[in-house]
Amino acid sequence: MIKEILKAENLTKTFGDFVAVDRLSFAVHKGEIFGFLGPNGAGKTTTINMLTGLARPTAGSIFFDGTDYTGRRKKAQEIIGIVPDESNLYEEMDGFENLCFCAALYGLRKAEREQQARRLLEQFNLSEAGHKPYKSYSKGMKRKLTIAAGIIHQPAILFLDEPTTGIDVASARQIRALIRSLNEGGTTIFMTTHYIEEAERLCHRIAFIVRGRIVRTGEIGELMADAQKDQILQFSFAGDVKLERIEADFQRHFGHCRLHHWTGSIYRVHSAMPLDLMPFISFFDARAIKVMEAKIVHPSLEEIFVRITGIEQEVMKKEKEGRKK
Repeated sequence: MIKEILKAENLTKTFGDFVAVDRLSFAVHKGEIFGFLGPNGAGKTTTINMLTGLARPTAGSIFFDGTDYTGRRKKAQEIIGIVPDESNLYEEMDGFENLCFCAALYGLRKAEREQQARRLLEQFNLSEAGHKPYKSYSKGMKRKLTIAAGIIHQPAILFLDEPTTGIDVASARQIRALIRSLNEGGTTIFMTTHYIEEAERLCHRIAFIVRGRIVRTGEIGELMADAQKDQILQFSFAGDVKLERIEADFQRHFGHCRLHHWTGSIYRVHSAMPLDLMPFISFFDARAIKVMEAKIVHPSLEEIFVRITGIEQEVMKKEKEGRKK
């Protein structure tokens, strides 16, 4: 039987007339990595702030292990770990001191917090940096220490808000490996991200949130299986091609297909029926439209997100680039 470690019911947050989070209901299963996906401004951080007691819900309820923790911030923080998207550690303290200080906030005795701090520094490959000032750490090292601080009291569930945003590729890879390791060790993880490929690599289940509402929840395999029912052909064209001008003609020839612009000079054809490349290549050739590449493609989680939410891939890319600056 699947055990729910976290459950939200009709969770709502308003700021004046603006509804940031609109009646969210979902559950997180014990032992899983649950991904919360959406673009900037979708309500991800507001939701995580309510779940962790950093913001008071306007309406709705929050349950941990079947107990109502709505508005009981102090009590909830005994069983949850929080890793915000911006570090909340002290620049002048070294790594060991930061971890011991966080452990003291959770009520750990001196011997226990020092033991935990040394263990986590070793586990996260930060032993050598443990007695260096936090301000001297690289971005990747800072993120690792922030995660260590979030689990120093061994919480039942860990909240990660954009864990790999703003760090280099190698550090992001280390953080993902660390998240997997923590989960394999029994920690339930609730993770917000707008890096869809990251969720695909890490998460067991995901929820898509757009404009404060959850539009779809499911296991990765389930979502991918649904998407695989579609047949997709991808065409790359020479030059600055605008196929919208021949869309009516295309529909007359291929009424069972949907043609849409993907990115740049790339277009895709979708159909619920099996497709063959040659009729399409012949169609484009007859209209003096040069095909540079044609191939059958299988949907990624990013494409599923685009289909479900209506948010285009280019928008997501721009957001990623913006967060990296």
